[in-house]
Amino acid sequence: MKQVYSLILTGLIILSMVRCNDDAIEPKEEDNDTISGFSIPTYADDYSSISSWTDRNKWNLANVHDPSVAYYSGYYYMYGTDASYGNVHEGHGHFQGKRSTDLVNWDWVGGPFYEAPSWVADSLNAIRSRMGLGAIAEDNIIYGYWAPVVRRINVGGQDILRMYYSIVIDNYIKTGKANTSANFDGSWTERAFIGMCESIDPAGAIWTDKGFITCSSSDRGTNYSRSSLSNWDAYFYYNAIDPTYIVTPEGNHYLIHGSWHSGFAFLELNATTGKPVNTLGEPYATSVGELTTRYGVRIGTRTASSRWQGSEAPEIIYKDGYYYLFMAYDGLDIPYNTRVVRSENIEGPYYDITGRNFTNGRGDCYPIVTHPYKFNLSYGWVGISHCCIFQKENTNEWFYMSQGRLPVNVGGNAYSNAIMMGHVRRIVWCPASLSEPDNLWPIALPERYAGVPDYGTITQDSLVGTWEHINLAYNYGQQDGATTLTLKADGTMTGALTGSWSYDETTKYLTLGNVVVCVEREVDWEATPRRVTFVYAGTEKNLNATYWGKMKK
Repeated sequence: MKQVYSLILTGLIILSMVRCNDDAIEPKEEDNDTISGFSIPTYADDYSSISSWTDRNKWNLANVHDPSVAYYSGYYYMYGTDASYGNVHEGHGHFQGKRSTDLVNWDWVGGPFYEAPSWVADSLNAIRSRMGLGAIAEDNIIYGYWAPVVRRINVGGQDILRMYYSIVIDNYIKTGKANTSANFDGSWTERAFIGMCESIDPAGAIWTDKGFITCSSSDRGTNYSRSSLSNWDAYFYYNAIDPTYIVTPEGNHYLIHGSWHSGFAFLELNATTGKPVNTLGEPYATSVGELTTRYGVRIGTRTASSRWQGSEAPEIIYKDGYYYLFMAYDGLDIPYNTRVVRSENIEGPYYDITGRNFTNGRGDCYPIVTHPYKFNLSYGWVGISHCCIFQKENTNEWFYMSQGRLPVNVGGNAYSNAIMMGHVRRIVWCPASLSEPDNLWPIALPERYAGVPDYGTITQDSLVGTWEHINLAYNYGQQDGATTLTLKADGTMTGALTGSWSYDETTKYLTLGNVVVCVEREVDWEATPRRVTFVYAGTEKNLNATYWGKMKK
């Protein structure tokens, strides 16, 4: 959860990464630079040596957290939560971004503002006044800047970037004091706000702020009491952070947001202004029904009866008749993992691959899109979630982007978990089962995107050999490790899986027993030197896990 930032994002300690040395496989390493000027990225995952603010133009995908991506005027623009290794971003503006033309190489760009917009303190203290509470002096307000979402939209014939962002107030409600254990006053911490800004010049970091959209809201009236710091029976029903934004095929605009409290709220927006269609009124009510009538219906929850649950960061897209709702599970430092559900209707109900009803909170949802993992002879990655999902311009390719963190104490570095590298991954659309080839679900590939060219047909013969196979299953706070899988020329397999395998060159579907996975070429980022290899990803609706694989030789 976001409150652990201050504990994680400190220190500047140099560490080193161990790389694995695999044998080169087809296509051969010497061919990597011969097609379309392709070259394999060489930037290091351990960026501690260039982590200072003065080196920000060398960061590439370093210091990425909770990213959102939109294509505008020839570039993919990415903005994220205020976070950096060693907190070097502090004092240099908020929601800083990056931009790229190829999704591989990224340059730093400035964010929309340096100070909290004045409407935040004004709104906070106006609400406090109506609750019978004293104002918090603006200099004493503790702000957090989290999780923007950015989209390119057209308003009045003009393409613009529209950003919704979260600003969290980390003061106690009762006394207004800063959120520390010493200051605990028997109340919850203050609410979060979602605001909106727009730009037609993101390269110049010129944005116009449009003000308040919504805020955290409660079904418990003004009863904000909390018995102890260990009481997680939250005051707020909706936590106004982690917005996602969608324009439907019919042209309707919606905002979905929420995390850790009771679930995800769904708000309809005015297409022109970007503001809620309905009048929200006071952000507190005496019942859930009264509250949700104004602040949005709940379209999903991990556990229906819980007011404090490990789910957050909704991200929604529309594809081929379905709305796909991605979400993050669990704490962000290590266990963060990604799930996805879908619905034929924007308001739900949303179901997982097994038919579980996420809207009604019928249990953990599958498939697993990402999860902490480790290929052999590398440290691997943890904290891989809070994603954005976007389509590459003028293609049918979909991409997943989030941060990935190094595990704790890598190379003896006590702060290695604060190394946050942006991960861009292609999405493959995988059959839910052998008998449902058209029932496709999105899974991220196990290796990051490097823009590998099309070397031609992937043949069955080229897949014969040794693989690293990961059963990407839900193991809280643990990395799923790789074991050896051998695909033999006679169509049998040994090692991590046994039985038979087959491959369809047209669909690039590799069948491993009763699980269909999708095969692609990507770069082996763990190898030294990095090289092109084959990878796969896929699931089966009753597996409660995902298969990830990478060919070794």
